[in-house]
Formats: sequence, structure tokens, C-alpha cells
Amino acid sequence: MPRLKIGVVVENFRLGVKAGLSKAAELGFKGVQVSVARGDLTPENLTETGRRDLLRAVTSRGLQLVALGGDLGLGFANPNELDRICDRTRRILDLALALRVPLVVTDIGPIPPKADSSERLAMREALTGLGRYAENYERFLATETRHEDCGLLKGFLDSLPTQGIKVNYDPGNLVMNGFDSVGGVLQLAAYIVHTHAKDALRTGEGVGREVSLGKGAVPFPEYLAALAEIGYDGFHTIERENAVNPVAELAQAKEFLERF
Repeated sequence: MPRLKIGVVVENFRLGVKAGLSKAAELGFKGVQVSVARGDLTPENLTETGRRDLLRAVTSRGLQLVALGGDLGLGFANPNELDRICDRTRRILDLALALRVPLVVTDIGPIPPKADSSERLAMREALTGLGRYAENYERFLATETRHEDCGLLKGFLDSLPTQGIKVNYDPGNLVMNGFDSVGGVLQLAAYIVHTHAKDALRTGEGVGREVSLGKGAVPFPEYLAALAEIGYDGFHTIERENAVNPVAELAQAKEFLERF
């Protein structure tokens, strides 16, 4: 198996953006994801000068900006919020183009179960429009795996008349919600453009929690073999949102992935 491309979500260091970039470079990461959904790096707050400074801060440290975090925390199933959500998402895609980043990671939210419900039809229409917008820029809007079985997610994505909506595969999210973290790779093979390296456990009561990489229920040898089987050669971007000691745990996670 070729050596994995290992990245990190910069915010997970909890050091601020520039210090986080420096720490990522110091630890030997190759790629980074930065969040632009809120704070100083939103499209509204990041001036042209700020955009140039961000790119310089990344490249001068020998890093590659592999994804923007664009999850607005609202999903795409609420018709009353869709106009605002879509407008902000388009601005984030514009920023991805300006920063030369290939994809934006988001969370489309739970897919409404009824295929003919107004909520699901609204979600489908909104994501079709955003997917086509992303396609025009040769970018992807990649939704997290989280809320539903990967077969259901695939069926919904298959229904969209656009190639602009893809998947950010997160095995830890799937474990936390009781879904198959390995089989889903094969189901979503045509859509996976980025992955989050995350581990998790699920209790007998059905409660999921994130844990350090290698300490949870994600069977990483089988999971990584499945990704290799489908020809995935993109980044494995470590996401560790609830670390007690972020720097140490992110370094440990990188060392864990380097064993494969």
C-alpha cells in the first residue's frame, strides 16, 4: 500500500490558525483543512489581502491546503433557511476557488426519509444548484458521512443531476451512529473525494463518542484496505475535536496512521 497522505484539521490544535499551521508543519503533516464557516476566515471577513496572507502562511510552511471546512451547522432540509444557507455556501465555494482549494467539507444534514416530502425535494433542489455551481468552478462540495446508512446516502446522491456533490468519508462518525464504517467505503466509492481520520466507540446504550485514533471501533486495517481497493489516493485528514491534550493526541494519531 502506498504511503498515506496525512493531513490535519488546523483548528483541532486550538492554537489559532497561524500557530496551528506552524505546529502542523513541525509535526510533519503534509496537508491541512481550515474552517471558514465562522470566525476571521469567513468569506465575508477575509479580505483580498487576508486571502493572500493565508495562502502564504500555508505554502511558506511547506503545507498544502486540501479542504475548507464549510459546515454551517444547519443542514439543507429546512426550507425556511435554504436561501441563506445556499448563499453562504456559494460564497465559501467562491473562496475555495480563490484559495485554489479543490473541495469544501460540509454536512448536508439528515436526509428526510420520505422521497416525495417537501423537505427532501427542497434539499434535492438546493444541492443540485450548489453542485452545478461547484462544477462550474471545478470544485466539490463534500458532505460528511454521519446521519444515515451509506446506502441511503448513495441513493440520494445518485438522484442528483450533478457531479459537484461528493463525500467526505468519516468512519468515526459512522461508528458513533451505528453504521458500517468499512462497507460504506464500497457503497460510496464513486463519491469519496476526501476523508477524515477519526475513531470512535459506541456504548451498549447506543451513545457514540470520539476517541483517540486506534483506540476505538474503526477497524483501520480493513478500512484503509477498502479505500485502497476503490483506488482512493487522497488525504486522510485527522480530525480530533474533543482531545484533552490536542497537540499530543494529533501527533499520536499521525504516528498511528504512519504504521500503514
